[in-house]
This record gives sequence, structure tokens and C-alpha cells, in this order.
Amino acid sequence: MTTLGDYLLVSGILFSIGFAGVMLRRNLIVILMSLELMLNAANLSLVAFSRFRVDPNGLPNYNAQVFVFFVITVAAAEVAVGLALLVALFRARQTTDVKDISSLKF
Repeated sequence: MTTLGDYLLVSGILFSIGFAGVMLRRNLIVILMSLELMLNAANLSLVAFSRFRVDPNGLPNYNAQVFVFFVITVAAAEVAVGLALLVALFRARQTTDVKDISSLKF
């Protein structure tokens, strides 16, 4: 039987991998994927907390799972805007490396 601690451990590992990807990588595509990994780790924590929190009537409280749908919606919008900016930067600079893009002036 899996416990809340197991889910939080996996979520913490996923968040750490995503954080390391954001801090250590130079490619903008990898940075966006790492941000998504961090958001999914937070979603996993929210779902685990809502599953293991039981109301006085014995049913699980699903309020946090509703919040997860909003986070997924915002993450999808973030990916769409981020990839659009990435395509525009690549067309202007011919690179996706973070150190080559020092300013947003064209």
C-alpha cells in the first residue's frame, strides 16, 4: 500500500530534477520542459494531499484536484506562449542557447 510519503518523495524527486534542469541547462527548450516537470511535481503533491485528506463523513476531499485542472490549463497556456517566443527568438538570432541571447532587443 502506498502512503502519502511515497507520493511526496516522488514529487520531490521530480521537482528537484526539474529545478536542476532549469538551473543547469542552457537550451531554452530544455528549460521549458524542466518548468513543466516542476509544475507536474506540484500537481502530484496536490492530488496526493487531496486523496489522503478525508472529510468527517469518510469521503476524500477533491478540492485540490479541481485546482490541478486550473494549473494544467495555465501550464498549457505557458507552453504555447513560451514556444511562440522561442520560435520568434530562433528566427531572429538563429539559436536557442540562453547565453547567446543577452537581451530581448532585435
